Amino acid sequence: MNWIILIIAGLFEVAFAFCLGKAKETTGNDTYFWYGGFLVALTISMSLLIKATQNLPIGTAYAVWTGIGAVGTVLVGIFIFKEPATFWRMFFIVTLIGSIIGLKAVSH
Repeated sequence: MNWIILIIAGLFEVAFAFCLGKAKETTGNDTYFWYGGFLVALTISMSLLIKATQNLPIGTAYAVWTGIGAVGTVLVGIFIFKEPATFWRMFFIVTLIGSIIGLKAVSH
């Protein structure tokens, strides 16, 4: 169950990065909406991370959380914000995913 909580926390990390990207694209009151979404997603992400680290090793949990956030944010950037999907970006995303899976495999 703690791993599921950690994965959800990582997805909310992606959500708060997405909100920051959308806030950058908007003006006026829409910007405040996206910053509000950022604060909500940030609060949920951090709360779930705290919950998960009560039973998982902090080093592994934090690395997995940031890895999910990094991979998810790059994918959001590529698919939503039309950032380039170069060979090297994709290569390092795949190696990051492999590292996350490896950390999960060797953790209790």
